Amino acid sequence: MDSGLKAKILFEVSQIDKLLDGSKPLLDLCKLKVPDFIEMSACAMVLHSFYNGIEKILVLVFKHYDGHLPNSYKWHTELLEKSFVTDENRKQIFTIEIQKQLEEYLKFRHFVRHSYGFQLEWERMDDLINGICIFWETVKENINNFLENS
Repeated sequence: MDSGLKAKILFEVSQIDKLLDGSKPLLDLCKLKVPDFIEMSACAMVLHSFYNGIEKILVLVFKHYDGHLPNSYKWHTELLEKSFVTDENRKQIFTIEIQKQLEEYLKFRHFVRHSYGFQLEWERMDDLINGICIFWETVKENINNFLENS
């Protein structure tokens, strides 16, 4: 693997680590009580930033190996779908076991981008925010496996 690409991916991984470390007080609070509007808004930003960070890694990989990105109106979904497939250019990035969870984070990211804050519902966010740190460890393991085997 190209050392420049690896360094860029590891930088994005460190940014997500920093996001989650900085969000720890909020994440801990959400385990104790249902968040109010302000706290839910902050959680929405954490979830949005979390998925954006994962997507930045995918963009780096696909630009490097494929030379281009999907360019349809559903490019975010297509980008994620491609990450579970090995092709002639590269190995798969993520295992199929985490596909459904990553899709849920993508759907929430889309919701946040196209809605008003008052439309947030804790029931939709609860599992995503309360499982984010454990899920991130699994995602990070997938990324590290990709880096080691590419």
